[in-house]
Amino acid sequence: MYTKDGYTVTCSHVKRTFLDGSRTVEVLKDVNLNASRREFISIQGPSGSGKTTLLHIVAGLDRPTSGDVFIEGVLLNETSDEELSKIRRQKIGMVFQEFYLLPALSVLENVEVPMIINSVSEEERKKRAVRLLELVGLSNCAYREARTLSSGEKQRVQIARALANDPSIILADEPTGYLDTRTGRKIVELLKSIAENLDRTVLMVTHDSEAASLTHRILLLRKGILTPKYTSGKMMD
Repeated sequence: MYTKDGYTVTCSHVKRTFLDGSRTVEVLKDVNLNASRREFISIQGPSGSGKTTLLHIVAGLDRPTSGDVFIEGVLLNETSDEELSKIRRQKIGMVFQEFYLLPALSVLENVEVPMIINSVSEEERKKRAVRLLELVGLSNCAYREARTLSSGEKQRVQIARALANDPSIILADEPTGYLDTRTGRKIVELLKSIAENLDRTVLMVTHDSEAASLTHRILLLRKGILTPKYTSGKMMD
């Protein structure tokens, strides 16, 4: 069990406020979320609704003003910055709209970077990176410089890199933002396959309604509250 209820991610009454001069801005008002392994969840909402803020809180990159966040049974509110860093390295993989690849390094070397940070041996790094590139369909690109890849290929490398330390949770922030419709669909299908076949939890923030329609659940973040829009093939009222 990953929390008291068996979820990999739990947010309970999460609130996040920011100060804007003398004014308090309430971005997240009362967010509740339970996510399990093999579940692919998309989060939608208008710009500025707090979607990325929520992902950052789940990733331990930000802390809630109040409320509880659990990652595999660990209450993030009670962890030190050092412990949070360890959780991010071992439990969470991040996929961004920007690709953030090191352009002069090879594809293989880019996938190895998180494992270097996590002190994985050179032999194991290379073995794991090769296996991950096969998973995302880029085994023939291993020794190409990252700068030579297409946008879709770069996003696949980023997904392989996100999986490098074998995390249980993948957080994707607008992963189709710079991709055409066909390529974006393939990326979302790859994320869905990772959730279902590799026993991962995938949370994806997206403005792309077609991308969201491929996920198991769509949640809407509006006025600081997360509500269901779609689940198990059924639109919610």
